[in-house]
Amino acid sequence: MKRFLLYGMALVIMAVGALGGAGQEPLWKKVREYRRAHEAEILREFRELLSVPNVASDGENIRANAELLRRMMEKRGLEARVMETAGNPVVFAQKIVPGAGRTLLFYAHYDGQPVEPGKWTGTAPFEPALRPGKLRAGTREPGPIPFPAAGARHEDDWRLYARSASDDKAPIICFLAALDALRESGFVPRNNIKIILDGEEEAGSTNLFPFLEKNKDLLGSDVLFMCDGPAYYSGDPTLFFGARGITTLEVTVYGPDTSLHSGHYGNWAPNPAVMLAHLLASMRDANGRVKVAGFYDTVVPLGESELRAVRSIPSHEEEIKRTYGFRRHEDAWPSLMEAIQYPAININGLESGAVGSRATTSIPASAAARLDIRLVKGNDPRDMAAKVVSHIRAQGYHVVEGEPDDAARARFPMIARVTGGRGGYAASRTAMDLPVCRAAVAALSRHGSRPPVLLPTLGGSLPIVHFQELLETPIVGVSVVNHDNNQHQHDENVRLGHLWLGIETLAALLMMD
Repeated sequence: MKRFLLYGMALVIMAVGALGGAGQEPLWKKVREYRRAHEAEILREFRELLSVPNVASDGENIRANAELLRRMMEKRGLEARVMETAGNPVVFAQKIVPGAGRTLLFYAHYDGQPVEPGKWTGTAPFEPALRPGKLRAGTREPGPIPFPAAGARHEDDWRLYARSASDDKAPIICFLAALDALRESGFVPRNNIKIILDGEEEAGSTNLFPFLEKNKDLLGSDVLFMCDGPAYYSGDPTLFFGARGITTLEVTVYGPDTSLHSGHYGNWAPNPAVMLAHLLASMRDANGRVKVAGFYDTVVPLGESELRAVRSIPSHEEEIKRTYGFRRHEDAWPSLMEAIQYPAININGLESGAVGSRATTSIPASAAARLDIRLVKGNDPRDMAAKVVSHIRAQGYHVVEGEPDDAARARFPMIARVTGGRGGYAASRTAMDLPVCRAAVAALSRHGSRPPVLLPTLGGSLPIVHFQELLETPIVGVSVVNHDNNQHQHDENVRLGHLWLGIETLAALLMMD
């Protein structure tokens, strides 16, 4: 068990005691007793939710997800409804408690990343499967096992495989199971409870901002818990107080207007695959530091206390490298936790010509790369994208937004088509020493079985800024799933031990003072 990470004197409020006084079992024990008695039931409901395809572009199934979630909320006594947006619907539910001390708003998303079923290892993305451990790289082992019957033990290291098993339906099922556990254990909520489920987070939450603007009064709260992202590598309950923003670009460079024989024209005709390799290499140095002019100029640095908190987090870097099978890491920053406090350019994919059995000895006509730009507080998405485009121009490219015509090809020696950069959202960060943030930390310490890890910023991106700009509400992130969950990839999974601890974490927050 990792030591609790103190964030200055403001967070030294951690007197761990039993709920309701001496001699009474703490809340986490009651919640755990309920979960152990209902594991099969919890997983059965989770499997039902995971079985409904949830790719954001699949409107029919997205709506089926929304209606199912509405029914699940109503089953817990919440007033629930499916609310329309210009895109995918939002599911909203609430329970108003007379004399409530606070109003707690929870956010999660029910849509998932697109899937390539053929890449999944022996299972299908929307047919949940249980394995007695994590898939070993390059194998089909351990193979799927039957789901145990009611009352049978479900081991912590077993994993449930399905799209959105971790990102982001796991926090939803934890929230629902936490409500059930509290009710069955006789705990009465002392706060108003609201929950909003986004249906297009994986598509950029394009329609979320106007929805929030229209429903600002409905969503009013004292704190917003963003339930997403992986827990820290130690597996302890994790709270984060900020998240990076994101924007994306796609870059295509052009050579001849058709592929050419590499023997006849090699060493003479421009090769766009080589051109793109040089262009991308010009953006970052060998250690990962971005060389685009002005890329770090607008970063709002961490305060001294936040920086101390980052540097006090126990390192799991050697374990991470073993888990993912690599030895060398980029070392522009002192640690992984410090690296994610800065913006980054990532190359998500490359495409040019063909390899393997489809390869030909040809010079390709074009080459393309997809980039994401991860943002931190102070970065404007459009400004950061514009800096990358300016860098491309500085390398000698004529930049266009559409396919170049014959006139452009005849005039300009190097042409790059750049699309994107107009969407995305900025990063956000909440001060960790706000009273409501301290109360959330205290709730996990008082009502939980393990002390939490506190992260100033999560590495991933969430549309927190939309809520912060419109609702003016302090935001605390809650991460419950295992870090090695394959989110956004094939074979996405959630470790059952993390799911069980997530139920206890959400229950503790629901009962915060």
